[in-house]
Amino acid sequence: MTAAAAPGRRERTKAANRAAIVAAARDVFGELGYEAAGVRDVIRRAGLAAGTFYNYFPDKAAVFRAVVEDTGAEARRRVRAARTGVDGFPAFVEEGFGAYFAFIAEDPATFAFLRRNLATLRAAGVDAVLPLGIAELAEDLRALAPGRLDVDYCAHAMVAVGVELGARLIERDPPDVAGATRFATSLFLDGLGGRA
Repeated sequence: MTAAAAPGRRERTKAANRAAIVAAARDVFGELGYEAAGVRDVIRRAGLAAGTFYNYFPDKAAVFRAVVEDTGAEARRRVRAARTGVDGFPAFVEEGFGAYFAFIAEDPATFAFLRRNLATLRAAGVDAVLPLGIAELAEDLRALAPGRLDVDYCAHAMVAVGVELGARLIERDPPDVAGATRFATSLFLDGLGGRA
């Protein structure tokens, strides 16, 4: 029984170390920006040995990508949960955009990371996680409105609007989650008319 417990503990330690490094990197990139931040800054913030960092990530770009992927996964989880079980297309659109914009604005560390690194995200990070969100959205749209709209175009358009309005939301002080949600919802509901 003891031999079985050791791998579980080791796996938990590995997961905790990775999470600590990614959280520290998110904070450091949020404060300094990608260009100014270094691996040493992340290591200091994480409170782990340099060797521990390099056991998980080969360089700054890799840990930045991990922050982007983890942030994207959490955003997708929240948006999908908000869309699940809603009654009709209008609620689907409004709840999805609302959950996404709220996620961007509600956590100060995530908000700072996104705000400080918009240019870097556009250049190197966002393209890795968008296809996952588009695929999930297309799947949900197919189930909600089968055969009534071009799901591929609609999913891509909704994600593009979410990303662009999210970027604008981050630049506003204070961020207007309700306004962005209203605008995006109206754009799609009025633009799609009776198709959905």
